[in-house]
Parts: sequence; C-alpha cells; structure tokens
Amino acid sequence: MSKSVEPNDELRPEYDMKDLLKHGVRGKYAEKYVSGVSMVLLDPDIVKAFPTAEAVNEALRLVLQLSQIPSMSDKQPTAV
Repeated sequence: MSKSVEPNDELRPEYDMKDLLKHGVRGKYAEKYVSGVSMVLLDPDIVKAFPTAEAVNEALRLVLQLSQIPSMSDKQPTAV
C-alpha cells in the first residue's frame, strides 16, 4: 500500500510551480557540465558589458595577456 505524502512546502501561495517551471528544460547544461566546461554566474552589469560567452572569454584572454607584460617597476635600473 502506497501513501501519498505531501511535502513540507514553505513556498508562498502566489507562486505556482507548474507555471514557473513550464519553460524549464531538464538537463539543459548536463552535456557541457560533463565535458568539463565551467559555468559561472555573472552579475547583471557584467552581462550587460559582455553579453556572450565569446565576449567574456575575449576579455579574460586580454587580461591574461596584460598580466604577462612586465611593469616599469619590474625592470632593473641600468648603470650608466
């Protein structure tokens, strides 16, 4: 005999889960997750400035390149 148990739901009554989840896709990112792609959440201001993954990657690659340029303080003074 199987009893149906109601979950201890603390969700507000105005939230209808059927409506909230109707456009959800199960496993949407599963393939990328398994392949080793890292996913991060970006703040809205960052998303506005860099709207695509390619834009984010390009900006981060530029930061990496800039970090490899020696600064003036790294150079040894030359004897005259």
